[in-house]
Parts: sequence; C-alpha cells; structure tokens
Amino acid sequence: MVSDRIEMRRLTDGAVYHFLRVDADGAPVWRRADKDIVIIRDARFGWVVWDREANALMGRPWDIPQAEQSDAPPHGDWVSRRGANSFVYTLVYV
Repeated sequence: MVSDRIEMRRLTDGAVYHFLRVDADGAPVWRRADKDIVIIRDARFGWVVWDREANALMGRPWDIPQAEQSDAPPHGDWVSRRGANSFVYTLVYV
C-alpha cells in the first residue's frame, strides 16, 4: 500500500515540503501542508504538482513517462518551474 504521506525534498537547499493524502471524488490526491498545492493525476501529463490558487502546473516526474506511471505518484526525481526558476526534487513516501 502507498503511504498517505509524501515529502518533496529540494536538492539545491534541502527544503522539504510535506503532503498528506486527501482523496477527492474517489481520486487519490496529496495536498501540501502549508498551501493549496496538490499532487494529482492529470489526463495529459500523468502525475503532476498543481497549484490550485494559480491554476498552474508546478512540476512533474523527470524521467518516468505518463505511460509508465502507476496509480500513485512515482518516487524519485521531479522537476518544477516557478516563474523563471527551475528546481529538482526527490519525491519520497514516508
């Protein structure tokens, strides 16, 4: 079984963002503890980090194509974009 808790660990500075599973309408969703940012399954991209307030794609797995993703967010490297900045995170189930 997949854990209800996820951490996104930023490689550049060690920042850690905590997500807790809060399923919505029967679909698995992990919500960030401090903001309305979620990890959801998108029909086009597969698993993504989505900013609900900005209605924007924030990040996604780096090297796992949508066709190879399971029914849970893949652990490993994810990339994000916020404005002109890009970051690499490691998704870890805790």
